[in-house]
Amino acid sequence: MVPPRLSVVQGSEHSNTRPEHARAAEGGPDEVARHGEVRPGYSNVAALPSADRGEKLRMLEALLFAASEPLDEGRLGERLGLGEELPALLEELKGFYASRGINLVRVAGKWAFRTAPDLAHLLEQHTSEEKKLSKAALETLAIIAYHQPVTRAEIEEIRGVTTSKGTIDVLLETGWIRPRGRRRAPGKPITYGTTEAFLIHFGLDSIKDLPGLAELKGAGLLDSNLPPDFKVPEPQDIAALMPDELPLDSSEDEDEQDELDPSDADEDSSADDQADKA
Repeated sequence: MVPPRLSVVQGSEHSNTRPEHARAAEGGPDEVARHGEVRPGYSNVAALPSADRGEKLRMLEALLFAASEPLDEGRLGERLGLGEELPALLEELKGFYASRGINLVRVAGKWAFRTAPDLAHLLEQHTSEEKKLSKAALETLAIIAYHQPVTRAEIEEIRGVTTSKGTIDVLLETGWIRPRGRRRAPGKPITYGTTEAFLIHFGLDSIKDLPGLAELKGAGLLDSNLPPDFKVPEPQDIAALMPDELPLDSSEDEDEQDELDPSDADEDSSADDQADKA
């Protein structure tokens, strides 16, 4: 008896088969890479062989997911042995998670997974209630962010009122500000600046991402009747001390060295002794 011949009718409405690239697109960046497909919008990240790229995406994803803090590209590249292709892989992973419940974002020049902003309300019941900053503390924090490096006296001059030591202490406890150094001025007052924790908390890649004058007005944070010459300073956070700053551990005697170098004094004393002997 001859067995019946079976045939597959392509395009049948009862067929469950789908193109490989369609199934790959549903599986995430690694599936797309294994099938040699590049999702729309990622034409600049197809430089690696498809299977190799998929594996590297998986490793990158796992490392970022398990990290307890944001990771910079240098550390990621060192851990995974990635070079020039790392930025492209990060952008591909970022694009894949753009519409998901968690997003891959860049904060303080580093990369981390964060809950999608529009879903933050779902997690409110799981977060502990944090102490709210006072109006004075918020004003002080804003002045430090925009005017750093700045001293307490300079903060008071900008605010127009006295700033208590307690306000500075509260901001130091949050970890959002830090003592930078000391101003080259009588009394050597401490200068303050923001920290990396400040950038991470407020979702900023750099201090220059702080809103400008137009954005502050649009958000209703500034009075509409401002002086015509009013300007918002361009914020900057330079890690190195400025020319008018001294190290925090500088002593009172260091100022005197500018006026009289000890080595010069020894030479003068030696010269006087020789003159007396003559």
